[in-house]
Amino acid sequence: MVSFGQGALLLSLAAAMAVYADMKVDCGPDFVTLMWTESRPQADTSLLRLGNCFPTSFSAGEAYFYVDLTDCNFRRLVTGDALVYSNDLTYVASADSYNLAFTHPVVCAYDRPKDWYATIYDPVFKTYSLGDLQFNIGLMNDDFSGPAESTRFPLGSIIPIMASVVQETHQPLLLLLEECVAATTPELYPESTMYPIISNKGCLLESVSSRSKFEPRQKSSEIRLSLQTFTFAMGEEVFIHCKLLAWDPNGLDSTKKACHFVEGHGWELLDNLAQSNLCDCCESKCKSRRQRSVASEKHGMVHKAVIGPFTITDLNS
Repeated sequence: MVSFGQGALLLSLAAAMAVYADMKVDCGPDFVTLMWTESRPQADTSLLRLGNCFPTSFSAGEAYFYVDLTDCNFRRLVTGDALVYSNDLTYVASADSYNLAFTHPVVCAYDRPKDWYATIYDPVFKTYSLGDLQFNIGLMNDDFSGPAESTRFPLGSIIPIMASVVQETHQPLLLLLEECVAATTPELYPESTMYPIISNKGCLLESVSSRSKFEPRQKSSEIRLSLQTFTFAMGEEVFIHCKLLAWDPNGLDSTKKACHFVEGHGWELLDNLAQSNLCDCCESKCKSRRQRSVASEKHGMVHKAVIGPFTITDLNS
């Protein structure tokens, strides 16, 4: 079943899914809502993606998206008298899943505004060419809605950290924190005093003995970390040095992952609990069975970034 938003026409090739699912899409003036109702009992609706966006909410049999047309890597095209936005709804199945991965197109077509000319394109929407990736990382406020208001954090408090990658290509990428260490210098030197936070190809070491954890994703192109402050360089300037990795969401393995330790459960994979076995190596040495992609390195998939300075303060200071 497909519903239509006011003033917009939805085009969706949904015949293949009709047997096991129901998709309802409303194309609003500048947003899209999509409701996916799943009839297969083994299907995990949290693994649905609209472009690079995760579900706004989900339950055992449903996934709901409420997204802006300027988000989630929607592609825009002006053709004739129509202004067309297109994207893909995908299901990322785990290797041992009974449910196969799939992709369904989602397209919203609007009447072209009278003052819109086909030769004029917004430079933000360069979605059909592969461009350089832009990585961002920083300290955030408590709800990740904006930058941190202070760079002083009492011992035991939480430091919200968010990293993101902006991409011109419409191909969704999954952003991972491969390594992060704290240091007292903005550059790393052999003599630098360092404190490991994330190592072993994406294992959040600090989660074993603290409240540190990866937060649920809002987009595949973002990753959020709640890092509990630790005893290190108290009262001094601290910098966090990270290696960011943008990767194919379907290419997770023991060296491309985001794992944190959950008390009572052990190591868990952020992006798919069913594949948490990829985190088993966090207690040893994580190695890939596949040869590293040199081409991906050349395309700038890996980036080093520095956060700080900030200060960890004693509770009594």
